[in-house]
Amino acid sequence: MIFNSFQFILLYPLLFLFYYAFPAKWIRVRNTYLLLLSYLLYMQWKPVYAMILLAVTAITFYFALLVNKAKHPKKVLTMGVLLALFPLAFFKYFNFINETVSNALSAVGLSGHLPGLNWAIPIGISFYTFQALGYLWDVYYSFFPSILSGPINKASLVIPQLKNPRPYFNYPKAVEGMRMLLWGMFMKVVVADRVGLYVDSIYNTYTDYNGMTCFVASLFYAIQIYADFAGYSLMALGVGKTLGFDLTENFRRPYFAVSVTDFWHRWHISLSTWLKDYVYIPLGGSRCSKVRNYWNIFVTFLVSGIWHGANWTFIVWGCMHGVCQIIEKMLNQQKCSYGWLGKTVKILITFLIVNFAWIFFRMATLGDACAVISQIFDFSQPMKVEYNITNMAFSVFGITVLFVKDFTEEFTCVRFFYNRNVVIRWSSYVFVLSCILLAGVFGADQSIYSNF
Repeated sequence: MIFNSFQFILLYPLLFLFYYAFPAKWIRVRNTYLLLLSYLLYMQWKPVYAMILLAVTAITFYFALLVNKAKHPKKVLTMGVLLALFPLAFFKYFNFINETVSNALSAVGLSGHLPGLNWAIPIGISFYTFQALGYLWDVYYSFFPSILSGPINKASLVIPQLKNPRPYFNYPKAVEGMRMLLWGMFMKVVVADRVGLYVDSIYNTYTDYNGMTCFVASLFYAIQIYADFAGYSLMALGVGKTLGFDLTENFRRPYFAVSVTDFWHRWHISLSTWLKDYVYIPLGGSRCSKVRNYWNIFVTFLVSGIWHGANWTFIVWGCMHGVCQIIEKMLNQQKCSYGWLGKTVKILITFLIVNFAWIFFRMATLGDACAVISQIFDFSQPMKVEYNITNMAFSVFGITVLFVKDFTEEFTCVRFFYNRNVVIRWSSYVFVLSCILLAGVFGADQSIYSNF
């Protein structure tokens, strides 16, 4: 069951009521209920892959206990990390490593190729593996809403909330959660899934279109992946809030960033924090020479690219972000001090850089990505638009509403969902709900990021 479905809308109130039917003092019962529910929801995709999640959970739990008791905790930690990483490496990277080694051997006249795996990648495996590793490292130095597409919550945030008594029902927190669910649903079904129809129609046959059409498709994909991932994450946060949990904020209007560095302070914040805490800082962070610091930045975003997928396109995408941040740091351009005009220019430049990198992220191969970029600069063909006018109108409408909300929250004090005027506040709720029911695309695929 996915968040952007009528099945979720119908079933969640029952799951919510059943959760609060248990007395607040029955913490173990509530937690057990959430655990079983998490696995049942996960098993709706492919039941057998719940065994992988169970194995990673068991390894993490067992080795966390051993770390506290072992005479040589670092060795135990290393063993636990390797075992927890094995399913991720096996399912997600086996074919990539196999093909890369095979191609390298072929280049020097040798042969060597193992049979490839035709199995699907367990859904959300990168998210729950990184969360498990974070827990192990937190011990040394999964709750269902965030298991499919983040956020990656630190153990120090979640575990105290699981152990400590929770109020029978926290009304303000539940209201906040419903607001998150409502806006997250709008971002996902009205913006992301609607815009995705246009993006797929162009990118799947990009050779048939001229440069402007491909460029517009790239802009729409930037909107799609933001609305998709941020919307799905917001729904996860909302579900957590209604159940009394505070999870990690994952997005903060990333397309208003004034630099690529600032973009990563706003985009997939939980992953950025994870990479900073467990990759960047252990490598030495910024407390080293400039050259070493630049290397640490590059390696961190190389890891980010590898984490996103077993494909050279993701690796190039990660390296591009790393190189851009290094250049910004060398030129001292990580912040903006040029007034409103300079800030506007830097926001546009940053968006175009990020948008350019998204092309590599979206396409299946490096060849396809380069071909799309080449196509963008090909104006020999007339602009060809074969798109349902109704869908295009709904797409533009959804993007406009999203932009207005993000813009007002970034640059003004206007908050439609939090307005003190009850008429404005409830009008906003009704407006967004009406948009979801009238313009939403239900039954589309789950979050793009759940594949990672």
